Amino acid sequence: MTEEMQTNTKTDLSGDRTDLAVERTVMAASRTLMGWIRTALSLISFGFTIYKILQGVAAELKIGLFKPQDPRRLGLVLIGLGTASVVIGAIDYYKTLKRLNKLSERVYSPFNFTFSVGMLIGLLGLFLFVTILTHTEIF
Repeated sequence: MTEEMQTNTKTDLSGDRTDLAVERTVMAASRTLMGWIRTALSLISFGFTIYKILQGVAAELKIGLFKPQDPRRLGLVLIGLGTASVVIGAIDYYKTLKRLNKLSERVYSPFNFTFSVGMLIGLLGLFLFVTILTHTEIF
């Protein structure tokens, strides 16, 4: 093999490795966003469930273990944390892919299925937060 062919082969190999590194980083960013989504969904569902259970217990037993607004406040805090976490995770994901697009020849769109699910969970959390806050619960 001539020296020029070896240089071309090394350049091609290093380019392939760089492309694979970017692919791995994109997949890692997607997995991280999925982790944020799981956390947000857990917080939102737990907040709504705790709110409804404690609201029912307080109405049924009529005991003064907590103030009438405490279940609502606890539910709002947990739902708010869940909604905020998925929004923060989505923003981080978007920024990561934007940075990777500057480094790579290939363009990676941040608007994929994972991002869409994250935004739907965020909208669900916002909807539940607003309905509980305004006392217009439909559930």
